[in-house]
Amino acid sequence: MTREKQNPLLENDELLDKNKSLILFNDDFNTFDFVIRSLIEVCKHDELQAEQCAMIVHYKGKCAVKSDSFTNLKPMFEELSRRDLTVSID
Repeated sequence: MTREKQNPLLENDELLDKNKSLILFNDDFNTFDFVIRSLIEVCKHDELQAEQCAMIVHYKGKCAVKSDSFTNLKPMFEELSRRDLTVSID
């Protein structure tokens, strides 16, 4: 009996392509206007969506601001981090 070996790179690629969430966390130093502007510019939110996400972050402590593949979320994660916003990809 022969057993096929699975390709670990293929498994990792599959994990990267599954839907993930970009999570924005509350902080005590960024203004609502800055967070809203960042969500509009980086995540391509419209103004209402960005305002709602900012309010959820403020009152709940965190909010999933975007869902997509890891590959698509990574540049947004990096740009929001560069702007000193606290984010994660889950």
